[in-house]
Amino acid sequence: MSAPLNASATTVGALLSGSTFEIPAYQREYAWETSEVQDFWRDLSGALEEDEYFLGLIIITGEEKRKHVVDGQQRLLTVELLAAALRHKAIEIGRSALADRIAATLLRSMDYTTDDVVARIRLTDDRADKTLQAIIDVGRIDPASLEKRSSSERLWKAYEYLAAQIAQGSEVETFRTLGLWAEFISERLYVAVFEHPDEATAYSVFEVVNTRGRELTTADLLKNYVLRHTEPAARMDRYLQWSAIAREFEQVGGGQGFVPYIRHVVNLSAGYVLPKDLYRHIAQVSDRNPDTTVNDLMAALDAYLPLYLQLLDPTFDGPADPEALGIFVALNELGIAAVRPLMLAIESTPDPVVGMTEVLRLIVKRMAVGNLGAGSVERRFADAAATVQAAGSWQPGVDMLRDMDHPRQDFVDQLVRRSYNRAVLTFIRRSIVTRSITPASIGTLQYIRPRKAESAAWSSFTDEEATFWASTLGNTILVDVDRRPPGAGSWTGAKERLLLPHAIPGEFTDLLSAEPEWTAEVVARVGGLLAEAAADVWY
Repeated sequence: MSAPLNASATTVGALLSGSTFEIPAYQREYAWETSEVQDFWRDLSGALEEDEYFLGLIIITGEEKRKHVVDGQQRLLTVELLAAALRHKAIEIGRSALADRIAATLLRSMDYTTDDVVARIRLTDDRADKTLQAIIDVGRIDPASLEKRSSSERLWKAYEYLAAQIAQGSEVETFRTLGLWAEFISERLYVAVFEHPDEATAYSVFEVVNTRGRELTTADLLKNYVLRHTEPAARMDRYLQWSAIAREFEQVGGGQGFVPYIRHVVNLSAGYVLPKDLYRHIAQVSDRNPDTTVNDLMAALDAYLPLYLQLLDPTFDGPADPEALGIFVALNELGIAAVRPLMLAIESTPDPVVGMTEVLRLIVKRMAVGNLGAGSVERRFADAAATVQAAGSWQPGVDMLRDMDHPRQDFVDQLVRRSYNRAVLTFIRRSIVTRSITPASIGTLQYIRPRKAESAAWSSFTDEEATFWASTLGNTILVDVDRRPPGAGSWTGAKERLLLPHAIPGEFTDLLSAEPEWTAEVVARVGGLLAEAAADVWY
């Protein structure tokens, strides 16, 4: 029978003076930015003369004297930084007894077997711990030595802010305020402490609390769930494995792609899972066979990572061949992230490029004639990915998407008259010029009659015609300059300064140069020719 959960309310002074603590490396690093430290200071300073103030929940575990902090490390570390700032200010103004009391109660502990003075809170991340202990010991550090956006830098910035707040006011005011702060933290600042000697149980409490939607991200919750279902002896290796995968996404989108990657890998076995349900899904599946499920998930995250990084950035090294990379570029230019699990599944089937090509053709046809629909198409791609994965062939999955195909004439008719966003127009125009479904990223799209043009310069259009035809295929051209040249604000100026001198090779310059006037009828006619040329590529 497991030991019972111990839940109690206590002061921060009693908590820190009664034990020592360690923040495991696999816990979330110190993440508070200056704005959060400001909120912390504002809340506590506003309660400084109240009888009591509740700081929040702390979850700890471990049977040794040095406890592991499972949740609440951000608050505890910030209190520690505040205590360090109070101590250094007390030393500065000659209140050595108060400084010693703060150090003994909140910052340092005596190891009675060795007489060593040890830290009340220790980080197992060596670099961050070195920064924390330097702040506590001397209150100084060389900011240039700190890695940008690191836990160490955030610790130092938080300390700097808190120390600056304490330094405000006269020496007489500071003398009184330091004592008030020390008393407040030690005797009137309360926390709720959940303690259990079994780490897995402590993590369960952590998950129940944090899935209520407070401060942790899905990545934090998933990481802690995975670590909880890893044997203690292997937990550090598992943390390093997780961190190595997460770091790869820092190079692409600032780390925002990690959780979508996990979900897309899960799609391969589970089909569509809503983003908000990802944690719950993994937990429910894992409850049936926790060790196997977590091991399988981590193995899959390792296995698919090189290909997925190429989906995000086709310039990365990885297993995809050049034809597949061209398809990845095309999908990125069209902004279709939802198809990534299907690409992962197809890559491991026979003739994967053929399957990927079919999917790209279906996507472009649907975008030209109708719309993909964000939620529904994500579900369809995810379910198709699971079908491909189970069958070991891309054909059953692609067959599920055949209704995205459209007759050639519908494709042409819609391309002539529909308005599209710049990314879609650029991609279609490039496919026409290069006669390829994976066109090179050449040229910059310009609207021949600008969408916000002066009506007098384009008097051949009524206002209604200008609005209708502005973002259609026939009113565009690819040029080799990023900005419209001066003097190209009319049809004559556009021909002389933009279309003829700057059109990229393969553009319909002869056709355009023969037009004496740019009208709605000409846009429709040119659009028809371009639409037929596009159909030749995509059908």
